[in-house]
Amino acid sequence: MLEFENGFKIYDTGDTNVFGDMALISKFFKPDLALVCIGGHFTMDPEHAAYAVRELIRPKQVIPTHYGTAPVLNRTPAEFKAALGDAPIKVLDVKPGEAIKF
Repeated sequence: MLEFENGFKIYDTGDTNVFGDMALISKFFKPDLALVCIGGHFTMDPEHAAYAVRELIRPKQVIPTHYGTAPVLNRTPAEFKAALGDAPIKVLDVKPGEAIKF
């Protein structure tokens, strides 16, 4: 968890798979933004990441990460969005090297 002076909170899942204690992150920290791996090789795939975001972490916004940098990481943000369904979580499409401001 990263919390900035203005109160904005970011949770980075790192290189993990989905785990139940992600619900505690939501309960205690209420992240505004989650960085969620979707590559599916040693990390969550888009379907598991969507479950983690929708059911456990529950951030306001999410940036999919850890995909498309090697042939084995061939999953896509489009797959993640499809798996997320109609959850009220904004997916930010950030391209490699692109900067965004909050």
